Amino acid sequence: MKSFHKIRPELREWILATARAGHGVPDVLRLLKEAGYDAAQARRAVSEVLNIPLTSLNAVAPRPSGRRPKHPEAPQVDVDGRAIRIAVSVESPALRVLEGLLTDEECEQLIALAKPRMHRAMTVDVNGKQQVDEARTSQGMFFTLGETPLIAALEARLANLLDMPVEFGEGLQVLHYLPGQEYEAHQDWFDPSQPGFTAITAKGGQRVASVVMYLNTPEEGGGTGFPAIGMVVTARQGSAVYFAYETGEQASLHAGLPVSKGEKWIATKWLRERPFRA
Repeated sequence: MKSFHKIRPELREWILATARAGHGVPDVLRLLKEAGYDAAQARRAVSEVLNIPLTSLNAVAPRPSGRRPKHPEAPQVDVDGRAIRIAVSVESPALRVLEGLLTDEECEQLIALAKPRMHRAMTVDVNGKQQVDEARTSQGMFFTLGETPLIAALEARLANLLDMPVEFGEGLQVLHYLPGQEYEAHQDWFDPSQPGFTAITAKGGQRVASVVMYLNTPEEGGGTGFPAIGMVVTARQGSAVYFAYETGEQASLHAGLPVSKGEKWIATKWLRERPFRA
C-alpha cells in the first residue's frame, strides 16, 4: 500500500481537480484506494485538501452504495415496527415506490405545520443561489433538521430505511401545487459545469438521492414522471418515490406533473454525500 505523511503537490492538485470535475468524495476515495493508497491515509488527505471534517469521511467511507432501501428485493420492509411496502423496483435509476411510508395523520400534520410558512418555491441558479423559476410554479417551505418531534421522527425513519445518517439529509421541504401548477423535467444533482457548483456542494457535497413523499391524493394528475424510462408514479397519500443517482446521470430526469383537478401536497428530502450544513 502507498502511504504519505505530507501531501505531495501533485496529489493535492489531483484531488482538487477530481472533485471539481464532479466526482463525489466516495469516488475520490475509491480511486485513491485503487491506486494503492491506504484507506485511512486517503481519508486524511481528502479531509485536508477539501477541508472536510475527518469524522464525516469516516462516516461516509464504509457506505459508498448505501443509498437504497434495506432489502430492496423484498416486498415489504419493517422499519421501527412499521411495515413499508415496496410496490415498484427499478434498477436504472435505482428507484423504489414505497407505500405506507407515512400515516394519514402524519401527512395531515405536516400540511398543517407547513401552511402558515408557504411562499413561492425557488430553484438553484447557475451560481448556486435561490431564484424564482417559471419551470417551478408551486409554493413551498423548508423545515430545519429535527425542528419538531414529527420532523425528527420522519427523518429517523428515512435514515433507518435508507441506511444513511440523518445529518446527510437536507431539511425537509413541503410543496403545494394547485391545478395547472407543475415542476418541469429536471435533475436533482448539481451540475459541475455551473459556476455555483463549488459553493452549493461545500455545504454537504453532491446530492446522491431524493425521496418525494405524497401528503395527499390529488383528484387528477400530479404524479411524478420519469421521461427517460417512460414511468409515472401516481401521487397517493402516505406513499413515496425514492431514487438515487450519480453526477451526470440522465435516467433520473423527473418532473412534478401538472395537477389537473384538486391540489397536491408533497414533502421532499434530498440526501447528500456527506453531512449537510445549512
